[in-house]
Amino acid sequence: MSISAAFLLTSLAIVATPGTGAILTIAAGLRAGRGRALITAFGCTLGTVPHLAAAVTGTAALLRAGGMAFEVLKVAGVVYLVYMAWATWRGSGALSVSDDAPPVSPGRTILTAVLANLLNPKLTVFFFAFLPQFVTPGRAELAQMLALSAVFMAMTFVVFGCYGWFASAMRRHVIERPRVVRRIQRTFSLSYLALGAKLATVQR
Repeated sequence: MSISAAFLLTSLAIVATPGTGAILTIAAGLRAGRGRALITAFGCTLGTVPHLAAAVTGTAALLRAGGMAFEVLKVAGVVYLVYMAWATWRGSGALSVSDDAPPVSPGRTILTAVLANLLNPKLTVFFFAFLPQFVTPGRAELAQMLALSAVFMAMTFVVFGCYGWFASAMRRHVIERPRVVRRIQRTFSLSYLALGAKLATVQR
């Protein structure tokens, strides 16, 4: 099958738009360099798998129809974003931007990134409405959905990786300036709060 230019452009616009995953990857790049940023980008990519799987299998239809399930997942996502905002403001944990911050294991980094994208019901609803538009009916729909999903995930990893690479390149200039570090932490914290507020307004 061929991947349409419309799908690639639309996917790029969606992935490149700054959101929870992008902010988390940038924070990782500033905190611990390129390697940790790539691990975070990988975790964010993994976090899209359940949403994509839901769209492919049709589970998203049940979530969309079940108001209680949607609301529970949305509340969990909002709570998690508020937690990340609090942790970032305090300058602790995986989100701190400091040269002497405590080390964070790759496993915890991946888990944080996965949760950041997993606890977002908007992604499930979006993929459910988005992917089928680029599937040709009657021509191995499942194979097409899987191929499109793989392309989307690869694009997510590459774009987030670029965000992290740029952040890591600026890392030394940032961590040597305490005031800049603090401003970045507060910016990230407020960004997470804004994302949480936006998620709280999402409707089915």
